[in-house]
Amino acid sequence: MIRMTGVALGLLCLFAACQRDDSFTPDGLPGRDIAVHEAVDGLAVGHRLMAAGEYDLALRAYFRAAAEQGPGVDVLSAIGSANLRLGRLGQAESLLRRALDTDPSFVPALNNLGVVMAERARWGEARHLFQTAFALDSGRSGEIRENLRLAIANLEDSDYTVENNYNFALVRRGNGRFLLLSTL
Repeated sequence: MIRMTGVALGLLCLFAACQRDDSFTPDGLPGRDIAVHEAVDGLAVGHRLMAAGEYDLALRAYFRAAAEQGPGVDVLSAIGSANLRLGRLGQAESLLRRALDTDPSFVPALNNLGVVMAERARWGEARHLFQTAFALDSGRSGEIRENLRLAIANLEDSDYTVENNYNFALVRRGNGRFLLLSTL
């Protein structure tokens, strides 16, 4: 009788172990499923990761946002900005131009495309993009003002070296505001 109870208890434990839920949540981590109303916006997560310097992870979050929301101006600009931070200038330029095709007055995409042009030493185009962003922003962003100042200085001063490009700053829109992502 004791032996039979031990076997039954062992089988019960084995059955319980097989019933354990090892499913993965939408964010790829083990645990309970997240309801749609509990899911975190991929753009918000990506912006936080960009601020933390985790550009690869931010890019993944932005791709998730693109899958959930579609390729809107915010998403395209964010993906382009992450690619810029990863040094993928061609991809960044393409995505930021697509964002501007969607909304030509989107200030973060204008500024960030200006940064791409500055990185490529295309100062005339960078200046034009920064001027447009500055005008649309009504001069409120100090980062855009500084980017414009540096682009103008580069057009006027041929002795300016490429090593000084680290002064350019990326901006993004979060909750209706323009914020500095990071400076080096």
